[in-house]
Amino acid sequence: MNVQVQFKKGVLELCVLYLIHKQDKYGYELAQQVSEHIEVAEGALYPLLRRLVNDGYCSTYLQESSEGPPRKYYQITPMGEIYLKEMIKEWRKFVGSVTKLIGKDETLE
Repeated sequence: MNVQVQFKKGVLELCVLYLIHKQDKYGYELAQQVSEHIEVAEGALYPLLRRLVNDGYCSTYLQESSEGPPRKYYQITPMGEIYLKEMIKEWRKFVGSVTKLIGKDETLE
């Protein structure tokens, strides 16, 4: 089992919502920006985006592009903003707890 894959699955939703919160984005742009920080397959992103839209956390709109067909942009909804804040709060609590647990064990470095 690849532990890093499991970590990525757990935080991909948080990362995507955070980036969309900062600015509306289209799928490929999101994939590029997430990949700057964590390696993720572009194909893993689109099912997540569909779910975020279906759950009401994001909405979409089309915008003309000078580089080809119109692009589908993702925009966070008010419900998505609330969900993102909850996720960030829980993430910080989780990371803090894990860091407390393993942070002092220098024998594992």
